[in-house]
Amino acid sequence: MGDAAFNQLRRNPLTGRWVTIAAGRASRPQDFLTRVLAVEGSEGRPCPFCPGHEEHTPAELGSYGLDSRWLVRVVPNRYPAFEGSDPMKVDTLSPLHARAPASGRHEVLILAREHDLRLDQLDSRRMALVMAALRDRFDEHSRLPEVAYTQAIVNYGREAGASLEHSHAQLLGIPFVPGEIDDEYRGFAEHQATHGDGCLLCDAVAEELAEHHRVVLADRHAVAIAPWWSGAPYEMLIVPRTHRERAPDADPAEVVGVGCVLRDALRRLRHVLGDVAYNVVVHTAPHQARGTYHWHIHLLPRTSTAAGFEQGTGVLINTVPPEIAAADLRDPDAVMSAGR
Repeated sequence: MGDAAFNQLRRNPLTGRWVTIAAGRASRPQDFLTRVLAVEGSEGRPCPFCPGHEEHTPAELGSYGLDSRWLVRVVPNRYPAFEGSDPMKVDTLSPLHARAPASGRHEVLILAREHDLRLDQLDSRRMALVMAALRDRFDEHSRLPEVAYTQAIVNYGREAGASLEHSHAQLLGIPFVPGEIDDEYRGFAEHQATHGDGCLLCDAVAEELAEHHRVVLADRHAVAIAPWWSGAPYEMLIVPRTHRERAPDADPAEVVGVGCVLRDALRRLRHVLGDVAYNVVVHTAPHQARGTYHWHIHLLPRTSTAAGFEQGTGVLINTVPPEIAAADLRDPDAVMSAGR
């Protein structure tokens, strides 16, 4: 814990990038801004994701429910960033200009039937339906030749990129492997080359559980940590305990368990920071790739805005050391009573 008292650089072994832990600029949880509420659907317009408005979305790709009612629904995005089945063929127009068709899939997972029910409010049965839908869509995308990688995200709050208030996730099946995943692959390979046959995230979880300084919560399926290399205040990483490259490769009960740890981490975050905007990003191995990888989930609260230094250098500045963030999130009632 003593290291957290000083400003320092910490290397993110997943990406190889450096972050700055600026403890001297630390903020209290109450200093962070809560999300802006005004998003589409909050000003009297009908919500296309609510029951009774199904005709406002494209034809559903699947639904999951209890008692003969849908509770989770999957539909194509009405305004897709990726669509079509053309192969990834690069057209080089000049040494500086190249293009390719933005083929793939862009889908919406409506996470709850109720308009105001947040992801952190779902019970375990409802969370099981969400994770089953997510796992099924990953599996479906893996069968599409035009999709090399699928990114699952939740944007909560306008600051995090949400345009609709009704709780939902998005899946984007894209025709290439993005740079962030390439960087993580290199991180896993570098760790394996340096430390034998070990997995970077398996080893990280073992080390964090032994030290316990940055563990937020843990159960038999997954561990939520405030990673040593956190680039933002109260950032968390949810790591499945069982080593699997891809979410669809995991046992269904394990996938549900990981989702429940994510939900519980969101509850802790809300208790400490209030109604803050956040992004959830699911990282799983590309569909046809081979090599060491371990699927995981990034939980990224939008507590600050990237300023000129971050934009110009790509080096993130985190004003809340992860050791302090983890302690706050482990015991959120103590944070509130102490006025921290």
